[in-house]
Amino acid sequence: MDKNGQLSPSQTTELLRELEHAPVKKLGQNFLVDSNIVRKSLELADVREGDNVVEVGPGLGTLTGALLGRGANVYAVELDRTLFAFLSKHFEGRERLNLINADAVDFPLAALPEEKAADFKIVANLPYAISTPWLDRVLSGPLPKAMSLMLQKEAALRFSARRDSGEYSPISICLGEAYDVLPPHKVSAACFHPRPNVDSMLLALRLKPDAYVFSPKTKTLMRKVFSKRRKQIGSIAKSACEDAEILLKWIEQSPGLAPERRPETIEAAHWKTLDRMGGEL
Repeated sequence: MDKNGQLSPSQTTELLRELEHAPVKKLGQNFLVDSNIVRKSLELADVREGDNVVEVGPGLGTLTGALLGRGANVYAVELDRTLFAFLSKHFEGRERLNLINADAVDFPLAALPEEKAADFKIVANLPYAISTPWLDRVLSGPLPKAMSLMLQKEAALRFSARRDSGEYSPISICLGEAYDVLPPHKVSAACFHPRPNVDSMLLALRLKPDAYVFSPKTKTLMRKVFSKRRKQIGSIAKSACEDAEILLKWIEQSPGLAPERRPETIEAAHWKTLDRMGGEL
């Protein structure tokens, strides 16, 4: 490992052997071993000296070292105790690293201090299992200025999905109303150790000047509606039990929102109307 934490595939294998650590599949432990992709991750988030950067799942410290080498203040959260212990020892004395041993879904912004939350970025190699719940927490605010996320292809396409597509969902609506979503960048499985069985993508996100944050209540309601995405919105509203009143009122008071439309065809502006109506009830 060099001074900035960069590892080749053989060095990664040797280090894992020394740590007596077998990558845990359910934790998405596929470690980056391509310095070009590491550099691309930082470029997409426009990481500069003095930036406050949140990192999720630093693993063996490949991104961590690159971020520190760029002069960033890094706030990282690592769930695996063995890897946390290794990182703590390897980066001992690096004052710009703030590392906690915790679940990223519970601590989506790691140990980022409240006073730093007005100006920060996120760079992360996200495990597939937590990508959606973690991003949902992040989109509740405070919002990072930019994000560079390494994701499994399926998640990247869902997050960046457009209206009228099969992948369009509440998370893509919420993300699209807060961020400009750049086209995903394909990443070869050869860039990881162990080599994953699925394709990966880098997704770059830039905060919009007029970023919109949906309320937790509306996001829950959107998920209920999309759980019946093949049905017409009028039918969904009538069978929504305790949510029927607000959904029927939403359809009635939203010009252009015909009861025959299905969830994936509905414009983001209508979902924002639902969000505002929810605050009035």
